[in-house]
Amino acid sequence: MEKRVMTDGKRRRGLTAASALLGGVLVLSACSGGDADASGGDSGNNTAQAQVDEAAAKKSSEAQIKITPKDGSTNASINNSAAVTVSKGTLTEVKMTTADGTAVSGRISDDKKSWKPDAQLERATTYKVTATAEDSEGRAAHENASFTTVSPSNSFIGTFTPDDGTTVGVGMPVSINFDKAITNKAEVQKGVTVSTTSGQEVACHWFNANRMDCRPENYWQEGSTVTLKLALDGVEGAEGVYGVQQKTVTFKIGRNQVSYVDAKTKQMKVTQDGKTVRTIPISAGSPENKTYEGQMVISEKFKETRMNGATVGFTDDDGKGEYDIKDVPHAMRLSTSGTFIHGNYWGAKSIFGSANTSHGCVGLADTKGANDPNTPGAWFYDNSIIGDVVVVQNTGDKTIAPDNGLNGWNMDWEQWKAGSAL
Repeated sequence: MEKRVMTDGKRRRGLTAASALLGGVLVLSACSGGDADASGGDSGNNTAQAQVDEAAAKKSSEAQIKITPKDGSTNASINNSAAVTVSKGTLTEVKMTTADGTAVSGRISDDKKSWKPDAQLERATTYKVTATAEDSEGRAAHENASFTTVSPSNSFIGTFTPDDGTTVGVGMPVSINFDKAITNKAEVQKGVTVSTTSGQEVACHWFNANRMDCRPENYWQEGSTVTLKLALDGVEGAEGVYGVQQKTVTFKIGRNQVSYVDAKTKQMKVTQDGKTVRTIPISAGSPENKTYEGQMVISEKFKETRMNGATVGFTDDDGKGEYDIKDVPHAMRLSTSGTFIHGNYWGAKSIFGSANTSHGCVGLADTKGANDPNTPGAWFYDNSIIGDVVVVQNTGDKTIAPDNGLNGWNMDWEQWKAGSAL
């Protein structure tokens, strides 16, 4: 093989070329170069860098990933804010975790254009999202974001009744209790919609800064369906305090049952669809402890419960309750303050229909243990549902306050509508 010896001149020219090439590589690998000298000596390098950048751009994925909320967001919604979408491509992987690494379950849509978590997020929690997508050429794109959801101190929720999917009586209002005082009542009320298939007009009334009830002028139409929509996500209920609920609730109105308690005759007439189905002897509040008058709605039912006079202000000289019965049968709540209609096994059978002896409740004959279905107390319990109306008359006491329980029916329609914030 022939050997060639490089002369000094050729060696110098070779080193010069290598140095120039190395210098070009160094310039091209930098994020941004300095100003070119006045002689334009770097113009070749700049042109080469632009060509490489253009070539790299042509090799980059066309997929455009968007993560919401944007990176660094605070007070993010726990309902609708977390989402990943892509244009000019399809999602291949999305991972969402809490700051401590706990995975959040989610699903990529069938068309692979979007992703959402499977459940509502937690408040006051930092989440991290990592997403990958590919364009039509199979080139990958990546995006990352981190955000923090709204804290309990900066958000409010409304606890509502009745529950979704239930069947209730004709007197059941929609009642919402907010966990923060609401000062922007109009804005919050705009986010609450109550409608009914009966076509009845529904109006909402604020009892205070935390409670709003909604009802029609007259009892709900039996057999109708009522829908409550809460669109409160992001609504500012008070300064710096935002709603987080986005929910639709439906419930059905059952048969029309209204019962009339007459403390004077000591009888209760139970009506369904306006027809009397049974008359039951009762014992209402004694002359010293009269039962409230007015329209009252059954809000809770207990097959057995404890009733202690000390909890409602009936105490003896030692501060103990005047009564403490641990197994009151077939008890149904009529007021927040402690008015019930319930079974009574401790009173003589002769008092029902003849004497008012209670501390303010309405008593029906019953047996200890609540297991005899043939007693008046058991029959009324079995044939009543949450939302049924009990109208108490002729006790000589004042009419129950509309906000004492679910008893807004004791306010006339004009007064009721005057309590709207809209």
